[in-house]
Amino acid sequence: MNDTKRLSRLTAILTQLQTKRLLTASELAEKFSISKRTIYRDIRALEQAGVPIQTEDGKGYYLMEGYRISPVMFTESGANALVTAEKLILKNKDASLVKEYSDAINKIKSVLRNNTKDKANLLSDRIVFRQNADNCRTSNYLSTLQLALTNFHLVKLKYHSPDSELTTERTIEPFAVYSTQENWLLIGFCRLRQDFRAFRLDRIQHLTTLNEQFEPHKITLQEYFEICKKKYST
Repeated sequence: MNDTKRLSRLTAILTQLQTKRLLTASELAEKFSISKRTIYRDIRALEQAGVPIQTEDGKGYYLMEGYRISPVMFTESGANALVTAEKLILKNKDASLVKEYSDAINKIKSVLRNNTKDKANLLSDRIVFRQNADNCRTSNYLSTLQLALTNFHLVKLKYHSPDSELTTERTIEPFAVYSTQENWLLIGFCRLRQDFRAFRLDRIQHLTTLNEQFEPHKITLQEYFEICKKKYST
């Protein structure tokens, strides 16, 4: 277990080193909640494994220019688009989306050339989105629901309706997710109501993915919206 945990940390340290030009032992220690002595040991382990980590006296560690885990390369405009998207995602109200995207964007940033990386970090400091200024998180289920949706797994949720002040348990076949004014909603076939329903993620009190799978739905998302449109117009 300890070896697995350390291997995971070594991989994460390598990703961090590729994300920024320079990182101090103190920054890495704070990032992973470990001592600087442990960081020194981890850096030596990476060096012994052939990773070309270099030291700039008094400033920190960096990777030899040109060393990449992935061959994927980005243009400066592409990197700017990713940074802009990152700023938007960080304002999202679903905590799981913010975490998963932050992990993914760090891996993506790690393949940028140093010159592009510097410009991307500069742009990141100069972009501001004012919505959700307090970085409020109202849900933490989006990533779980996305996995259930694409793998056709049933989910069981405890849902609170403020209109009736009731909390009910539902078994849902996830169909789609969408966002309005920063609140995420799940569209799913409710086995209790035997019909499609929309559920706000911030009203879900508990959610579990079940092992049981369901048959993929035959209608498209556009057809679902057309059905809703006709239902409400009548």
